[in-house]
Amino acid sequence: MATSSLKRKRDDLPSPPPPSQPQSNGAPAFDLSLLEAVEQSQTSGVEVLDLKTLKKIVLSFERRLRDNLEARMKYPDNPEKFADSEVELHDEIQKLKILAGGPDLYPDLVALNTVPSIVGLLGHDNTDIAMDVVSLLVDLTDEDVLEDNDEPAKVLVDALVENNALELLVQNIGRLSESDPDEAAAIYNTLSTIENMIEVKPAVAELVCERTKLLRWLLGRIKVREFDGNKQYASEILAILLQTSTANQKRLGQMNGVDGVLQAVAMYKSRDPKSADEEEMLENLFDCLCCLLMPMENKERFMKSEGVELMIIIMKQKKSAYGSAIRALDFAMTKYPPACERFVDVLGLKTAFAAFMGKIPVSKKNKKESYQEELEERLISLIASLFGGITRGTRRERLLSKFVENECEKIDRLMELYMRYSDRVKAEAVRLEKLELDDLEMDEEERYNRKLEAGLYTLQLIAVILGHLWSSEHPGMRSRIELLLRQQKLTKKHVKDILQEYHDNIGDIDGPEEKERAQTKIQKFIDLF
Repeated sequence: MATSSLKRKRDDLPSPPPPSQPQSNGAPAFDLSLLEAVEQSQTSGVEVLDLKTLKKIVLSFERRLRDNLEARMKYPDNPEKFADSEVELHDEIQKLKILAGGPDLYPDLVALNTVPSIVGLLGHDNTDIAMDVVSLLVDLTDEDVLEDNDEPAKVLVDALVENNALELLVQNIGRLSESDPDEAAAIYNTLSTIENMIEVKPAVAELVCERTKLLRWLLGRIKVREFDGNKQYASEILAILLQTSTANQKRLGQMNGVDGVLQAVAMYKSRDPKSADEEEMLENLFDCLCCLLMPMENKERFMKSEGVELMIIIMKQKKSAYGSAIRALDFAMTKYPPACERFVDVLGLKTAFAAFMGKIPVSKKNKKESYQEELEERLISLIASLFGGITRGTRRERLLSKFVENECEKIDRLMELYMRYSDRVKAEAVRLEKLELDDLEMDEEERYNRKLEAGLYTLQLIAVILGHLWSSEHPGMRSRIELLLRQQKLTKKHVKDILQEYHDNIGDIDGPEEKERAQTKIQKFIDLF
């Protein structure tokens, strides 16, 4: 099943504390506050933001930068001699923030070759200056600023990438300490800048992981036990980096990332998050885990790290991560028989079928109809994966026996869901016919996709499970299925038609051989019905 959208609004996250004025290493503190610096920049005669103003601000910045570099080279062991130039450089960086008010000037900023100077300061010996630059970059790349300015935004982000901004941003994180509120804020702003750059240029998601140690840093950050805003944001950025990139999923898997994310999740196996923000972070962590479980080699790592057992424990504890654990198991077992076998071996069937029968722990979140539906669909997918992954032996017998116990109550439940999703798909088909009568033409592919969104995929999986039950040739199960179909005034042909549509639309995303194998299996069910 497809992963839900992972992108979340940064507005929902706690705001970082404001940065303070820089202090030169070993230099005495100066009195000028940040507010005064900004006020000075606003009252320095700059009224209209145009190319002339831009050139004036840039020229002033370059002069102060040169003065500071010269003073540091001349008096390397005497901070008092270059303290004033550091204050002046800080002020000039603050003045550059006015450019966020005119993103249409970004191409001119790049043309003036100012980006290398700005980016270079991320490695400045005075970390306060580097933090000033981070604060500037987060302002310049803010999504509200760049909205409706796609081309200028791309020009700026391309220039930042070309001038090694990604490498320098991540290197700078390494020398910051989150015990200092200003440095913690700079780390937050660094992650925010990287997210903004990805928003403008999605390729940055892979570039930053290729060129830097950001993945490793994020992995270490989410494993810290204490919760705070930066841990939450680290989990979100990690999810963004993984959601669309197979390369990143594999890269993190190779650095023991599956085990690392499982360690972060394990902190909540027997307790609930204490706040909405912490709950959001836990969802991010499960989003990361599900993305990681897409490459086959990571499914194996998940199993070796006892991920199957951990998810079952979380389900048994019935905490808020209950549904997320089912989702992770669904990803782990899809097209991966070893995980299905492990699931049966560690007595997961009892826990899964209790959930399938609707015995779900009640909380504010799962009272919502959408949550219940998603859980049902995940469980149906999970059971279909079990049947697909366990084809013979005692494990298969144990799986089939679940549908016989308690007078075939699991088959009753399966047919209840079958009818619900069947009715939903029928209603969508009627709606689509009406739309076409209103001259809204739709090709077959679009019609099929609309029906999938209405629940056809889940209906097809239920039909596949029914196919597995029917092919077992168990007389009790067969007679129960036929009885329940008759009660709904249906025949086996209805199930055959659902299976036939599924058969005809199996894609070749996993290669032509896998497609043929999957179609052969479904054709066997069609013939048996």
